[in-house]
Amino acid sequence: MDNFTIVRTEHLNHHGYLFGGALLKWIDEYAWLVASLDFTGCTLVTIAMDDIQFKHRVRNGSILRFSILPQRQGRTSVTYGVEVFADEPGGPEEKKVFSTTITFVRVDEEGNSQPLPKLERMRSEG
Repeated sequence: MDNFTIVRTEHLNHHGYLFGGALLKWIDEYAWLVASLDFTGCTLVTIAMDDIQFKHRVRNGSILRFSILPQRQGRTSVTYGVEVFADEPGGPEEKKVFSTTITFVRVDEEGNSQPLPKLERMRSEG
């Protein structure tokens, strides 16, 4: 599932490019939205985000596309692959600027992990 946002002035760091913290916030938020749609009625919390490496700086006015697909499901957790692409103003084409995996766990009211229902659509490995 894809989500989009535009990089605005309030998202920039002191060098004039996208602040990494803003990108991580969007990844957490958008991936949680996808997971919540996949597991309706389940309370999901973020437990991990792996391999934080920013591949390219992102300019103001860029349109970001977040591609978020399920990769693995355990008994109580699910991991999504996230790829972020930037389409810069006047740029020749969209480029991948970031990728990671993010894992959510289902919890009850006391914060104890709970079994997840089986998700049928998984990203094929490879």
